[in-house]
Amino acid sequence: MAPHAGFDTDQVKDKARKDILYLLEGVRGKKNLVIETALAGPIGLFVKFSTLQDYGVDKVFLLENGNADVNHIKRMQRESQTGHEFSIFWVPRRTLVAEKILEESGVLGDTTRMRQELIAGEDSNESNKLGLTPSTTIESLIVIDREVDSATPLLTQLTYEGLIDEVVGIQHNQADVDSSVVGAAPQPAPGSSKAVGGAPAPAQAKKRKIMLDSSDKLYHQLRDTNFAIVGSLLNKVARRLQTDYDSRHGSKTTAELREFVNKLPGYQAEQQSLKIHTGLAEDIMKHTRTDQFGRLLEVQQNLAAGADPSSQHEAIEELIARDAPLAEVLRIMCLESCISGGIKPRDLESFKKMILQAYGYQHILTLDALEKLQLLLSRTSPMATMIPMTGGASHHHTGTKTNYTYLRKALRLIVDEVNEHDPNDIAYVYSGYAPLSVRLVQCILQKQHLTSITRGGNANAAVATGGASQGWRGFEEVVKHVCGQTFDEVQKGEDKAVKARALLTCSGEKKTVFVVFLGGITFTEIAALRFIAKQEEARKEIIICTTSIISGNRIMDAAIERSTLGKSGV
Repeated sequence: MAPHAGFDTDQVKDKARKDILYLLEGVRGKKNLVIETALAGPIGLFVKFSTLQDYGVDKVFLLENGNADVNHIKRMQRESQTGHEFSIFWVPRRTLVAEKILEESGVLGDTTRMRQELIAGEDSNESNKLGLTPSTTIESLIVIDREVDSATPLLTQLTYEGLIDEVVGIQHNQADVDSSVVGAAPQPAPGSSKAVGGAPAPAQAKKRKIMLDSSDKLYHQLRDTNFAIVGSLLNKVARRLQTDYDSRHGSKTTAELREFVNKLPGYQAEQQSLKIHTGLAEDIMKHTRTDQFGRLLEVQQNLAAGADPSSQHEAIEELIARDAPLAEVLRIMCLESCISGGIKPRDLESFKKMILQAYGYQHILTLDALEKLQLLLSRTSPMATMIPMTGGASHHHTGTKTNYTYLRKALRLIVDEVNEHDPNDIAYVYSGYAPLSVRLVQCILQKQHLTSITRGGNANAAVATGGASQGWRGFEEVVKHVCGQTFDEVQKGEDKAVKARALLTCSGEKKTVFVVFLGGITFTEIAALRFIAKQEEARKEIIICTTSIISGNRIMDAAIERSTLGKSGV
């Protein structure tokens, strides 16, 4: 039997690129492209401006979201001496409301549907391939709801990529960094391609967009490491590059010189990458070495380790008194609420009063929003009750929240000794805390390994994998203490499919596992999943899917009231 190609994530990008180019190809002649600002980043991930130019796009205009005066645009069109032909592409799909507006404007009959939606199947028989027959290469689909583990995103991320997101922010694989930190952007060569949303930056621009993806080999090496060792890794790379560059003096023959010249572009690219990441790391280090960061991290790690929450309240009050960023203070309070089954009513009221007095009374709305999100609750609230230690199987138990007290020991969420240089457990990503969400993935994929470390065994023991047919087997009692229902289902399929899977299993064919996070995932959790993927690479390929990339600050920003009392500004 011929080997079956595994799942390639580039197929998704290629499909999206083909779809948008197909739409542009359907509009004849030179054209201008007007897109929402929110779409510029995603489109820029899979198509370059030069490619759009090849398909007739002359200019790209960004439409500020929610700031389009349609009547003004219509008036300009009527007064224009030049005729224009308009094409509308709906993303992600056409809506009834949009059709109603077109109908009221009297242009619905003039429109032609070119495509049902931007990303759609090319094959009319696509439905025959999906869902009806179990895949012979996709072994399992693991779906984790974010509500299962609300605490992990509230912790400060400690991997290199995670800290970049915490300190600078990452959007669509890009970070806007001060030019003083990473240097000015190199001037693009004539005819070079740029991203859809990217306009040429002035030489003295204050901000520079830095691409953060696997095309940067140094970033690929650094992104999942604990930030504590990033400095030594950068130093090692700098020494290697210097040695390589000095080797030119030893080139004696023409062939050796030619070889050095051929390597020069790659060397220069590595030097530029090293400069960028050294500047980024130094900037992050300024942040991590502050007393405030150390205090925040200490409180977070104490709460995660199961310390008495009351013993951390003095530190929280001190942070408020020192005017620490509101988002950071709220993260700690929400972390305590999630891990401890709410905050004592008297303490919660005291914290609320201090926040309103220190940050403004408009944050009564912020606190209310966090309560609605069930992130900041009183222990007396029925929504804050944790699943009892005896498990959630009985209908007499009314607890609904994940019981971190039980799971901390049952799944060994706290690892005292972590080797950040040569990690042997996912706990290295948070310097001693193993994300519950990823531990649950291990309950399925690495049963023997997880059993060995939770029962005091050696974490370096051989990693044995669990099959899709096993599901939660062996961890039934554990998942009873996790918020929400759990299930596992095995697709049996037709006899031919079963035989094909059996043949592939016997032949050692690598299987694909999809891990899906509904409600978002942090970069640090992704690093932990990549760590598992590296351990399993001989047997499985792990594909990570998520609805969004989140962080504690993003969660807080969604709840924080930006207006002030009596004013409409932020």
